[in-house]
Amino acid sequence: PDIDIDFDDEGRYGAFKYIEDTYGKDHISHVITFGTMAAKSAIKDVARVSRLSIDESNRLAKMVPDKPFEVEIEEEKVQEDGTVTKEKVKKEIKPKLSNCVKYLADLKKEAEEGTELVREVLKYAVKLEGCVRQVGVHACAMIIGRGNLTDYIPITLATDKATGQDVWTSQYDGHYIEEVGMLKMDFLGLRTLSIIKECLKSIKKRHGIDIDIEKIPIDDKPTYELYGRGDTTSVFQFESPGMKEWLQKLKPTRFEDLIAMNALYRPGPMDYIPQFVARKQGTEPIEYDLPEMEEYLNDTYGVTVYQEQVMLLSRKLAGFTRGQSDTLRKAMGKKIKAMLDKLHPQFIEGGVANGHPKEILEKIWADWEAFAKYAFNKSHATCYAWVSYQTGWLKAHYPAEFQAANLSKNLSSMDEIKKIMDDCKKGGIKVLNPDINESESGFSVNAEGNVYFGLGGIKGFGDNIVQAIIAERENNGPFADIFDFIERMSGIVNRKALESLAYSGAFDSFNISRSQFFTPCKNGELFIDALLKYGELYRKDSMDSAISLFGEIEEMKPTRPEIPQPVQDEDNFKYLQKEKELVGMFLSSHPLDKYRYELDTFAGCSIGQLQSIIDEATQNQSGSRKLSVAGLITSVSTMTSKAGKPFAKATVEDYEGSYEIALFGNDYEAFMPYLKEHEAIFIEGEVKPRYFSKPAEGGKPAEAVPYTYRIQKMSLLGNVADEKVKTFVINMNTDQITPEFRAALVKLIKLNTGKIPLSMKLYDPVNHWTIDFASRKFTVSVSNQFIEEVKGLGVECHCEIKR
Repeated sequence: PDIDIDFDDEGRYGAFKYIEDTYGKDHISHVITFGTMAAKSAIKDVARVSRLSIDESNRLAKMVPDKPFEVEIEEEKVQEDGTVTKEKVKKEIKPKLSNCVKYLADLKKEAEEGTELVREVLKYAVKLEGCVRQVGVHACAMIIGRGNLTDYIPITLATDKATGQDVWTSQYDGHYIEEVGMLKMDFLGLRTLSIIKECLKSIKKRHGIDIDIEKIPIDDKPTYELYGRGDTTSVFQFESPGMKEWLQKLKPTRFEDLIAMNALYRPGPMDYIPQFVARKQGTEPIEYDLPEMEEYLNDTYGVTVYQEQVMLLSRKLAGFTRGQSDTLRKAMGKKIKAMLDKLHPQFIEGGVANGHPKEILEKIWADWEAFAKYAFNKSHATCYAWVSYQTGWLKAHYPAEFQAANLSKNLSSMDEIKKIMDDCKKGGIKVLNPDINESESGFSVNAEGNVYFGLGGIKGFGDNIVQAIIAERENNGPFADIFDFIERMSGIVNRKALESLAYSGAFDSFNISRSQFFTPCKNGELFIDALLKYGELYRKDSMDSAISLFGEIEEMKPTRPEIPQPVQDEDNFKYLQKEKELVGMFLSSHPLDKYRYELDTFAGCSIGQLQSIIDEATQNQSGSRKLSVAGLITSVSTMTSKAGKPFAKATVEDYEGSYEIALFGNDYEAFMPYLKEHEAIFIEGEVKPRYFSKPAEGGKPAEAVPYTYRIQKMSLLGNVADEKVKTFVINMNTDQITPEFRAALVKLIKLNTGKIPLSMKLYDPVNHWTIDFASRKFTVSVSNQFIEEVKGLGVECHCEIKR
């Protein structure tokens, strides 16, 4: 047998230690792996030996596709009358180098007409492809033997990366180790189990509750409602957009529904999902080919989903033995056609002997043969559905702790962090900046149910410093202020660490702005440097006081540096950028916040939605669509084409996602001035076909053409309102007009002078009169802040947009 077991990350290494202690080092070994030359590596290896230049080597390697490709080839077909005809058929070809040289025009030309050195490289690379290049050690597989393994298999020594020690390793790889009678076990690390463990710790810390996750109720209504609304981001095995859509249609109400969806949502059986959902919802009748099949297909509404169902039905309908039914399972699982063909007559004969009609048995077998391509194991699906249900239950009942655990276990993947953060926003959970007194090493939950960013998640911040801060806090209480922190942590926290804490917002709760740390004190020294110097003096003084005859005399103690005054009109964007560099995203605020009015009013969709709109247009061939987007330029790179022409690529980002734009030719000249890092821009463009489609011909439909987003106009986001707003209108009642109100309004308008005409409408609620005031004297600059401040005076306002 080959046994796979999933452990959480810590438990996995405990399992290795356990088998070593239990069975002895000479009874266990790791499993060797043989790395073979793939197409691209064969080219590069031969090129290096042949002294072909790196550029040429890379050029040839890039011609090899990463995925199987489709080619049209001629096949001979024998007709009924015995004549042989040739037909052109499309076939999917594996990207082996021999296939590429044979079927791909570019590589074929290089192999036949390239330079002598190029032809030689390709010739030997084709021959060497598939040869063993290096050996390694399988990350999970272990062999456990009944005696000293050298009595059964050849053993070699390899270095364990985790410990650096030599370990026994088999000289047979996983394909052959079972054939010589060895028990192979895969000790797999499943991050989800670590997430569950972390979440339970967090629940215990915040609520004082010990939860046995194996004993949670399996009929929990809120959990099934969570699945039914597709709220399954970070829920094991049920995270993909497609799965979420089907869950919303299925509305699962029992555990069996989750097992079935786990088995069905994979290539092949997905075709059965619409039927499964329709039968669950009662829009399609539940039918069985034979009444006897209901016993085993009832849980899946008459749809065959699992290998076990086939095994049980073969025994019930055709009298298969347990051994024969297991052979049938193996034939289906391993896709062994010859074995299936051998079992076919036995099934028909046994079924007929049991009184079942032959034609129905043939139909059942035909369905099973189709099912054999993707038959799934129910026990596997059940285990994974149970782990999924545990994560779903935790998300439904302890969402903050669940999200914190997911964030803590995904610190190395910024894309995953962003996805979880977006899910937090949807669930109304705030993710707060790291806090020197509240944050743990990983993400943690505060009393209000919000998540604190973990100190261990700050980039370039050593784990030894994190642990020292947490230990000091636990032993001697929270830090009272920045001076208390530097006095207690001097000698441990260096300048880089202090800078990282300041920029990431960890000291915000001390009521010192981030800019103050980098503002000069009265002596001209930056406050952060003055702090470090003070900390060092304080530490030395404390050490000296311990051995001094005078003890702690206040007059002799070092003086705390004076905190500089806050900077007026500071460049907040600079500090937000630093925050993003250190924690991977904008947490305290977003540079686009001040453009919220422009984003909500003028952008047709978010940057995050743009790619899906383009994909949908490509799929539906839906024609052109004008669309405006707005965002922040986060990266710009300029390049030169092979023809010597300049072009540029830039990434535009907003709250929901990012999109890469490319500028060539006239677009490059027209729009390049706007492409500066950290610039907020507004883009007007059109989702349209990338190029003209080929018309339908010879009975074939017109080819689907990929769509793209073509930029037509670009402008600075801060200037969009000036261009598109016709008038800014303030509505007020006569009873609101007081000297104080007038003074406040005039002051606000003067502080926001701009190019947009101002109009005021005065309404008298007694006489129901409305008077329009058009001001030639005042013009304003409209922004989100200005609108909020005007509304703060207790009046309504709106913009009239140019048409």
